[in-house]
Amino acid sequence: MTTETIDEVIYERFIKPTGRKRSAAVGLEFEFPIVNTKGKAVDFSVVHRFTDEFVDKFDFSDTSKDDDGYIYLAADPKTGDSISYDCSYNTLEFSFGVEDDIYILSKRFREYFCFVNSVLMKDDHMITGMGINPGYAVNKNVPVVNERYRMLFHHLCSYENYEKEILFHDHPNFGLFSCASQVQLDVEEDDLVEVLNTFTKLEPLKALIFANSIWTEDNNDFLCSRDYFWRNSLHGLNRHNVDMYGLSFESIEEILLYIRSMSLYCVMRDGRYINFNPIPLVEYFSSDSIEGDLFEDGQYKKVTFKPEITDIRYLRSFKFEDLTFRGTVEFRSVCEQPVSEIMAAGAFHTGLMENLHSLTHLLENDNVIYHKGYNASELRRQFVKSSLPDIYDKKELSKLLIKTVELAADGLKIRAKGEEKFLEPLYERAEKLLSPAAQMRAGMESGKSMSDYINEYGACV
Repeated sequence: MTTETIDEVIYERFIKPTGRKRSAAVGLEFEFPIVNTKGKAVDFSVVHRFTDEFVDKFDFSDTSKDDDGYIYLAADPKTGDSISYDCSYNTLEFSFGVEDDIYILSKRFREYFCFVNSVLMKDDHMITGMGINPGYAVNKNVPVVNERYRMLFHHLCSYENYEKEILFHDHPNFGLFSCASQVQLDVEEDDLVEVLNTFTKLEPLKALIFANSIWTEDNNDFLCSRDYFWRNSLHGLNRHNVDMYGLSFESIEEILLYIRSMSLYCVMRDGRYINFNPIPLVEYFSSDSIEGDLFEDGQYKKVTFKPEITDIRYLRSFKFEDLTFRGTVEFRSVCEQPVSEIMAAGAFHTGLMENLHSLTHLLENDNVIYHKGYNASELRRQFVKSSLPDIYDKKELSKLLIKTVELAADGLKIRAKGEEKFLEPLYERAEKLLSPAAQMRAGMESGKSMSDYINEYGACV
């Protein structure tokens, strides 16, 4: 298969959908840790009972069940909203059908969320707004028993076969306890290069106001540990599949070439996943056959299959700014946020997308964090830690963050829906350089407990 054919397929799947006018639609996804408030492991029987109650309450009639017959996905065919268990029954995810007004999404979310906790709390459980499940050490961190999550867990656990490739962490089950707040926004082809470049440069600043996944193991001191988990897992074997872009794009062609350099690690044949060593697309499609692992009769066995050009649909990228086949960019780097401020991240990205050129100008002319010897990726890795290097002026950094929030507010005012109200918590965060994780760390050093923050960040307001 020629590279020209591969490029055509990539263009059709990822670039062509951006060739229409951008809409005002916003797509939101929230992943919440489920916590046993007694300090014990999450009781999956409680989770399954709650799921049945939720489906009945909200008529989420479109359901999918795992191999044991339990619902792991339920959707409302009218709104497009769904609840699901992301990788494990320790994590509840809300995904919303797109709307042009964040207030509409906020109203539906709060109705769902308050019902969830009103039911779970009867059995000493709740969901809370954190990027790491605070009960990860005691929970049963096992995947949902279905085709996809079984394959994914098997894949991540095979990192030991690549020990000399990158510095892996020893937590291949991180997907069972890490939680994100994700935003999808339409993007037009003419803006695509600018969107990826500018929002990449924004990533260090986002770490300072959205970090919410404390991790102190492995001799690290992360306020946003999710970066570390993805980058140093098997997903990060090919760095082009994860994290930030290490370059500034100059054309659509360069974006296409970047996607071409990403790796595949699974496909489906006859409704079943085959997992294999991550292979860059060009190498994959030029191979006569690929050997992989297929789960059958309770165990994995080796199988050989032929690549097909339609396998491009199984390309899984985990970039912070992820170009999807829907003509959207999915922003994936934000940890789950405290529930009372849950819409802030979505509003922030929506407003800045509306005010893209002003954001580009601000960051291109910045001397507060840039032009000091570090690129965006290196800055992000500094800013996800609990302490900032002394070379950065905190007062000037705060001013830069406030300007960025103000640009988001100006963008939301263009939409004329009053959505800038959702940004209010970010002004204080920017002024004090205080992310939810930094606030939690400071509070716990002053005597507050993790239980205090589980309740505070999970409060339904």
